Amino acid sequence: MHKLKRGRPPNWWLMVALLPMAVTALVGYLTTVVWSIGISFTSSRMFPKAEFVGLLQYHKLFANERWLVSVNNLLVYGVLAISLCMVLGFLMAVFIDQKIRAESLFRSIFLYPYAMSFVVTGLVWQWMLNPTMGLQSALRGLGFANATVDWIVSQDKVMYCIIIAAVWQASGLVMAILLAGLRGVDSEIWKASRLDGIPTWRVYVSIVLPMIRGAVATAFILQSIAAIKVYDTVNSMTGGGPGLASEVPAKFILDHLFQRGAIGLASAASVVMLATVLALLVPYYFVRKHQAQGGRA
Repeated sequence: MHKLKRGRPPNWWLMVALLPMAVTALVGYLTTVVWSIGISFTSSRMFPKAEFVGLLQYHKLFANERWLVSVNNLLVYGVLAISLCMVLGFLMAVFIDQKIRAESLFRSIFLYPYAMSFVVTGLVWQWMLNPTMGLQSALRGLGFANATVDWIVSQDKVMYCIIIAAVWQASGLVMAILLAGLRGVDSEIWKASRLDGIPTWRVYVSIVLPMIRGAVATAFILQSIAAIKVYDTVNSMTGGGPGLASEVPAKFILDHLFQRGAIGLASAASVVMLATVLALLVPYYFVRKHQAQGGRA
């Protein structure tokens, strides 16, 4: 008779070590989420107030012009910033995947902007795009008298300045994720494509990209979440201005929470943003779970 294999005893030391993290997640995250959801259904203003008003705060939220402007700005920012980050990150990953010389140097250069804080990134680009002391001033000092780089003070163009700063900072992260996927592609695929005379660009687009779809999805989800919660770069770069031209939902929430004494309205806005994040994460989780189960089958 075969001996029954005993299960591994639980690692109590590991459980004890993970206990503070579990408590922090339950108390510091889940509790605040539940609290915010509850407050969003009350008439709370400066202080929490247990007066149930149903969906009144949500009606006020979507009737608020500032909120609608911030959502529109977020859509513009999200579509352009994520698209550019994914494209540039993929091109940089392909470039490094060619076994170039000084690969580590280029990888560090591409990834370095992501190591900078969002506040520093905003301040650097604010200085560069400042009409009085940035690129415009430097170009005019070199003799280009008609040079104009004043997007950051233009209501129609200020969001593009923030998008440029975001793409500059985040493309390196996409590059690192996709490069890890590219390095996992079987070298036999490249040998077969050379024998068949398939152009390199077509191999990347038609064969390699579908093979690294997990890495692409991961990069896309991370960039989407970063876009939804963008705040530091906007606040340090433009402060939401000029006017409301660069207002974003995260700034709307924090301003109403700490400056305008509208806790209920800010909580309703945060719940809407949470629902947006969950709408991205939940399908991603089930797709990856289905893929993992298919791989084990």
